[in-house]
Parts: sequence; structure tokens; C-alpha cells
Amino acid sequence: MKVHYDKNEDILMIEFNRDKIDDTYEVDSSFVSVSKKGEPVVVEIFKASDFFKSESQALPREVKQKFFANS
Repeated sequence: MKVHYDKNEDILMIEFNRDKIDDTYEVDSSFVSVSKKGEPVVVEIFKASDFFKSESQALPREVKQKFFANS
């Protein structure tokens, strides 16, 4: 798995594997690309900082401490 954050564009991209992308779906402010088997290949989260601010309330404390430690 590879994770890349583009600070200028505020986009977080998570690449789960290098399978060939068969289809891409828009979900809220994100794109999810899947293989022929329907398994996720890439997830792109637009306005990532806003997403994590709103969703961080649902994250366990340990995850928040690790993720936001360098913010």
C-alpha cells in the first residue's frame, strides 16, 4: 500500500495495489477505483484536511494521536 498527500491540492491518494483499474466511482468528495473483481485499487480523497477534521471524531484516540501527531 502506498499513501501520498498533495498539500497544494489537499488530495490524499491511497493505492492498495497495482491491479488494472476497471471502473471508478465518485463517493461524496472522493473517487474509488476498483478492479474487475470489485476490489479497491485506489482511493482519492479531495479536500482531505476537511474530511479528516470532520471524520476524526469517529476515530479511536490511538489513531488520532498517531495520525495528527505531526499536524
